[in-house]
Amino acid sequence: MDYYEQVATRELADEFYAELRHLIGEAVASPESFSMRERDLRRVNLRRFPYHFLFRIVGDCVRVLVVRHHKRRPSLGRARR
Repeated sequence: MDYYEQVATRELADEFYAELRHLIGEAVASPESFSMRERDLRRVNLRRFPYHFLFRIVGDCVRVLVVRHHKRRPSLGRARR
């Protein structure tokens, strides 16, 4: 959000956050509908922004491990539990 506030506007940062929250909500509502990328990690791509987040299902909860840019190191966040 800081990045979008600095290079664009507060409104764009708010739109980024709203899309992220919406997709996290979808992951919580239906976590099994997102494909497994490796081991037990699932990936959700934001639609408008070049970001995605990785999550795993832990019991009856969804744990978001990392929100990252598509061009970041692919291993970033994978070791998190």
